[in-house]
Amino acid sequence: MQVIKKSLEGLVEIIPTVYKDERGSFFETYNKQEFEAHGLPTHFVQDNQSFSKKGVVRGLHFQREPYAQGKLVRVIMGRVLDIAVDIRPDSPTFGQYEAIELEAERGNIFYLPEGFAHGFAALEDSIFIYKCTNLYHKASEGGIIWNDPDININWQVSNPIVSQKDLQLSTFKAYFKQALS
Repeated sequence: MQVIKKSLEGLVEIIPTVYKDERGSFFETYNKQEFEAHGLPTHFVQDNQSFSKKGVVRGLHFQREPYAQGKLVRVIMGRVLDIAVDIRPDSPTFGQYEAIELEAERGNIFYLPEGFAHGFAALEDSIFIYKCTNLYHKASEGGIIWNDPDININWQVSNPIVSQKDLQLSTFKAYFKQALS
């Protein structure tokens, strides 16, 4: 397993060792001992799965303290552009984002610690799965509109399909007004 630190503190891409032969392939998606050796969390309390048609954009979602979640994300079918936005007001990269392409065939995995808003665009029909370090808590959920002009994410989707709920999310500046002043 290869662990690659990304440009924003705390974000890592995990490239599993894939064993292939004439029958197919095998790789570990989680190994407590390996995660501990790389300083990654090992306590996950919830697994989620979604199916998204090509062109769907989900996010940007997060949960506020004390219910903030770290997420270990990957796709088991298809390909997505995964996005992590730093929403830690004291971080030197507050308001910046990291984009990573997750591919089922490649098997790469992305870890986002607490303090990041998360979203993705389905570049193909995709099944997306993720582990969370904390349980979902409706009253603590928050979000930033997917097409926020200040974050300016290139989602690589020409006609995005976005839920009504996600279309109602506020801008980064509006949500973090106090932290930005």
